[in-house]
Amino acid sequence: MDLITPHRELQEELVNVFKATLATAGFIGGPMVEGFEGDFAKYCDAKFCVGVNSGTDALRFALSAAGVGPGDVVLTVPNTFIATTEAISQTGARPDFIDVDPRTYTMDPAKLRHYMQTQCELDSKTGRYVNRKLGRSVAAVVPVHLYGQSADMDPILEIAGRYNLVAVEDACQAHGTEYFSKAENRWRKCGSIGHAAAFSFYPGKNLGACGEGGAITTNDEAIARKCRMIRDHGQAKKYYHDMEGYNGRLDSLQAGLLRVKLQQLTAWNESRREHARKYNELFAKAEVNVVTPFEPSWSKAIYHLYVIQVENREAMQKALKQENIDTGIHYPVVLHLQKAYGNLGYRAGDFPVSEKAAERILSLPMFPSLSESDQVRVVDAVVRSARRARPENALAV
Repeated sequence: MDLITPHRELQEELVNVFKATLATAGFIGGPMVEGFEGDFAKYCDAKFCVGVNSGTDALRFALSAAGVGPGDVVLTVPNTFIATTEAISQTGARPDFIDVDPRTYTMDPAKLRHYMQTQCELDSKTGRYVNRKLGRSVAAVVPVHLYGQSADMDPILEIAGRYNLVAVEDACQAHGTEYFSKAENRWRKCGSIGHAAAFSFYPGKNLGACGEGGAITTNDEAIARKCRMIRDHGQAKKYYHDMEGYNGRLDSLQAGLLRVKLQQLTAWNESRREHARKYNELFAKAEVNVVTPFEPSWSKAIYHLYVIQVENREAMQKALKQENIDTGIHYPVVLHLQKAYGNLGYRAGDFPVSEKAAERILSLPMFPSLSESDQVRVVDAVVRSARRARPENALAV
């Protein structure tokens, strides 16, 4: 990715934010943070936005504010960054996994429904559904909008409503992603669909800070109010603490920088979509056994990443590196097989779709200033490497 060009293009405006911060010494809270929160809430079609210091804290605070806590189970996917499950664990809850759709890499609603129907039963005393094996209440579901692609939210929300689950979107890669809700017959912005949503502003995101940053969006005033207290040591007002909280604030400088960048986000996202269309066109013409991203009719993806599936991935990655083309793997080890979760008792084969994808996925260069000539060079290199692969190991397109 290219993180230099956008900062060079916006240098004057970004430097002015820094000067204004120095001039006022307003380093924590205040107008810059409030201004960004208002703008980002509007961008996401949400009523409230609470700025925090990372996407991890955004998800942790949102879950806590929604009532998730020790002893609960929270359902999410195994093919995401560990921050998703760290946020769950740090509320005192236990993550459990739902496998993904093989085309979108996002939570498979049919598998979520099957989990609730076959592994859970209603506790008539509490009105909550309990996982029989774990003996814990299933409190929430966290669908991950992965690579800038929306999860299929209508059926997920229907299941959440049926089984009394809180739905918190992990939108850390979905700044501006849209989802068409058949239930409401309209397009919805990710971040405005569930009970709450978490965003990351890590520098490499579509909307990235010049350091750490994150935000919670929600249409629930009570969740927003509680998140504001949690991020600031549980304070209802200065030195009056209604609960224990965290030091999880978004600082003013980052908020000011993000507010400048937010004005460019729609154009940046559209550039990414154009680049994705060009990649698709080039690969289609090449007639090579490479699986390109699938964008369903109900999603307008913003291509935080452009992820293909290939055979002989390590050989291809090495070949591209020799031609000065950097690639990534997001993510090479699924979470249920990570050492960090060895105590949870999962085994290889438990979530086969995620595991199979983890062996084959490869992220190609994707950023707004990517040139067509560079895309042609990338595709040519991928095609040459794929054609060197043994035919019997080729993927079906």
